[in-house]
Amino acid sequence: MVTETAYGLSRRLSLPYEEALPRVKDALKDEGFGVLTEIDVKETLRQKLQADFRRYDIIGACNVVVYEEDDGGTTVAAFDPEAAMGLAANPALEAVAREAKARLKRAIEHV
Repeated sequence: MVTETAYGLSRRLSLPYEEALPRVKDALKDEGFGVLTEIDVKETLRQKLQADFRRYDIIGACNVVVYEEDDGGTTVAAFDPEAAMGLAANPALEAVAREAKARLKRAIEHV
């Protein structure tokens, strides 16, 4: 079940991270989102700061993040497109943002 907050969507998965990450990307693609970029935060922090961090990826498709939980589960979360477009105060974007949110929510539900 997807949890909605004022600014985002999230879902806690019982899947291990290495299984959840490709499923999230596939679900996004199935809903028509292109993954333009991907940042491996754990690796970036290791290289730049020699710091250890949990497995955490930022996927360049509507600001989606996938991160490993301490208990071995995984969380997938995304910034709410309606909240983001609401900041632009442009009524022409409302329908696009509403559709993007619906697709994003379906993608997260289908992981």
